[in-house]
Amino acid sequence: MPQNNEPPTSLRIFGKQSRFLRERHGMTHRELSALVPYSESFIAMVERGERPPKPGYVEAVDAALGAGGVLLVLIEEVAEKHHPAWAEEYVRLQAEALALHGYSTHLLHGLLQTEDYARAVFRCLRPSLEDEEVETSVQARLVTQKLLTRKPACRVTFTLEESVLRRKIGGQAVWEDELRHLLKLYDLHNLQLQVMPLGRETHAGLDGPMTLLETPDHRTIGYVEGQRGSYFLTQADDVSVLSHRYGTIRSQALDAEASRGLIQRLLTGEA
Repeated sequence: MPQNNEPPTSLRIFGKQSRFLRERHGMTHRELSALVPYSESFIAMVERGERPPKPGYVEAVDAALGAGGVLLVLIEEVAEKHHPAWAEEYVRLQAEALALHGYSTHLLHGLLQTEDYARAVFRCLRPSLEDEEVETSVQARLVTQKLLTRKPACRVTFTLEESVLRRKIGGQAVWEDELRHLLKLYDLHNLQLQVMPLGRETHAGLDGPMTLLETPDHRTIGYVEGQRGSYFLTQADDVSVLSHRYGTIRSQALDAEASRGLIQRLLTGEA
């Protein structure tokens, strides 16, 4: 079932109200930005419902526009959470998962990222995030990684494209630290990491990345992300296709030991 890409109703209402108040004062984004510690682009995104406002933002804009508390009463409904609204359901399902299987094609799965790698990833996003948004997102991502060492253990497998390992997100030092982190993860008994080599002539994963989650009631759910949308796949036929595809991807990838050796050679410059 496709995720709804419309901003949450509460954010759209808040955005329209704050825009109405700003325009009633004959004020531009630039003029409002001069009165509050937030950029013009951030103000515009909040008004469109594309960014959840921080409590400090709501308080500052309410005061700057003389709203008399009209915006303040919406803080609990619209204030920024650890994760954007569209991701809340996925984060919940991931935290409860009995098993998780992820196939990555462009960057490392969030559960595998070091703090510096995650920071570099969020700084790559366009439209760009404010520094505070980046740090909030990084810390939220690190919290989700508790799944890897949770008791009872979650069964986890990852299959990565070799190009993901070669892409030096964040620069040389960040990249090397990330590779060392991946090598340490091989010590986890509940985690298996494989690499799909660039030289592979047949490939079952050409349709892109995916994640399969097994819920506490032993249902399997597929999750697929794209440029402007995310999808949960819950129908048995759809899940069966993804499960079969992921199994084929794993069979085509290097086994765990060969994958570990490739990562070691990348780190030493031998690959």
